[in-house]
Amino acid sequence: MQRASSSRAVRIAFPFAAGLLALGVGYLLSESLSGYFVFLAVSAVVAAIAILGLGIVTGSAGMIALCQLTFAAVGAWVVSLLNVLQAPGGFIVWLILGAAAAGIVGVLVGLPALRLRGVNLAVVTLGFAAAADVTLVQIQFPGSTDGIPVLRPDAFSDDRSYFFFSVLVLVVCGIAVYFLQSGRWGSSWKSVAFSERGTASVGASVRGAKLTAFAVSATLAGISGGLIAGQVGLPFASSFTPIQSLALYVLAVMSGAYLIDMAVFGGILWVAVPELLKRWGIPQDWAFVIFGVLGVQALTSGSNLGQGIRNAWWKRQARRTPPRPTAPLDADVALGAAESPAAAPAGAPVLVVDDLGVAFGQVKALDGVSLVVPERTIVGLIGPNGAGKSTFTDAVTGFLPQHTGSVSLDGRPLQGLSPAKRARLGLRRTFQQDRVPPTLTIEAYVRFVARRRVALGEVEETLAFFGCPPARTRLQSVDVGTRRLVEVAANVLSRPRVLILDEPAAGLSHEEHVELGERLLRAPARFGVSIILIEHDLDLVRSVCGTITVLDFGQVLASGPQEQVLADPAVVKAYMGETEML
Repeated sequence: MQRASSSRAVRIAFPFAAGLLALGVGYLLSESLSGYFVFLAVSAVVAAIAILGLGIVTGSAGMIALCQLTFAAVGAWVVSLLNVLQAPGGFIVWLILGAAAAGIVGVLVGLPALRLRGVNLAVVTLGFAAAADVTLVQIQFPGSTDGIPVLRPDAFSDDRSYFFFSVLVLVVCGIAVYFLQSGRWGSSWKSVAFSERGTASVGASVRGAKLTAFAVSATLAGISGGLIAGQVGLPFASSFTPIQSLALYVLAVMSGAYLIDMAVFGGILWVAVPELLKRWGIPQDWAFVIFGVLGVQALTSGSNLGQGIRNAWWKRQARRTPPRPTAPLDADVALGAAESPAAAPAGAPVLVVDDLGVAFGQVKALDGVSLVVPERTIVGLIGPNGAGKSTFTDAVTGFLPQHTGSVSLDGRPLQGLSPAKRARLGLRRTFQQDRVPPTLTIEAYVRFVARRRVALGEVEETLAFFGCPPARTRLQSVDVGTRRLVEVAANVLSRPRVLILDEPAAGLSHEEHVELGERLLRAPARFGVSIILIEHDLDLVRSVCGTITVLDFGQVLASGPQEQVLADPAVVKAYMGETEML
């Protein structure tokens, strides 16, 4: 525990130590650079802040936003207006207000992201940038036509001190982004980028994740725009064109801007490439071509510079840490110390599914399916491929709201509730497909799924119970079978009333199947959860399920105690085959 506390203290102190180092470097540069290079350095810092925002909406949340400099223009416009009005508070207050205004605009622009994805969202954001550019050309920035320059803070009025001020703002933004990325918002951004269904299934709001990503990204862009206004004094629309937003997006993708240090690197490239072209006598517009080529390479290869560096480091660390504990089960988990699944007493009903029906056109995927899950028991749900098991899970958990019949949890009807609301009430599920975002650590994923304050000791204890790697392991460095175990452990930690496990043993070896069965058999009593187990591995079903329901062609073929159901001739014929029970 002391080691865990020390590790947490290091993680908290790290961004502040890095920030102090950046301030020291910024001060040295402000004192040593010549006037022209100071101006370029300010431009690099401003670009780094804008790219840092793009790293959130694009790199973390996985959405395409091609209007980052339009949000920057909003911040610059508000700062210019408040300067003309001589509003109280001075430049720093104006900068904050401009960032807030950009954040609000970001939410409004982000609303289409709730329904649009990929190229469609890119078209919407690029269209917004084009419309804003035309508007800015017509109305201009406040004070630009009258020659009223934006007043910098008194303590940072000259170029050198203003560069240091911009570095200070970058450090503050970097620390804020570090903690946002490490917290629940950051986990929700990475989760929604990987799987919206997986995000909703753990009780997180997909809508909230997308809108907060746009809001934070736009806020950072607004800060960069306000700094531009202070840098140039008289901002013009030519500094915020759509083509520049597009180039900035490509640069963010290429550098891996969801990583703070790579966002700074991207800001340096934003200034360095055009400057080098200028010195070589090449038109600076060719910088957009270079950024485009680098961006295409990153998109086609599926990786970026920052990710490549991190992957090399993580693989090196993974070789030092076993992907999964190999120690034998302790006495508390061992099957020999557990009761037979058939002997487990049935408690009060927790989940009641009555006459559930789902139709796709004229095809009835489910027809009159009923199921009762008692408290702290494991109920098996089996059937051949196409029997309706996945449809049943989707309907019960809210992903197929159009169905007949009723579903209730602890006596509360769930009709009309979204998957996220059902998950918050205690109805959780896992998936056949991998829905665990690989960009998170196991600890970050577990805390995100748990949706409650969990002590690190409890996290590690639960991970060990299910045979998962240590909490600090990155999910990207483990195999799919291990990620399934982590998904189960994380959902159990949320303390659900009912957990539907959809083929949790897929990707595991035979020995790991046996170990998983032994752990699942102990889970209801240990964690107070009821489980619906959907599995094709009948050995696993036999080892943990006291009662079994068999589906075939969307109907209940048999339901009852394990021995009775598995001995039913209709079940043998339809599901297991004539030789299965021999």
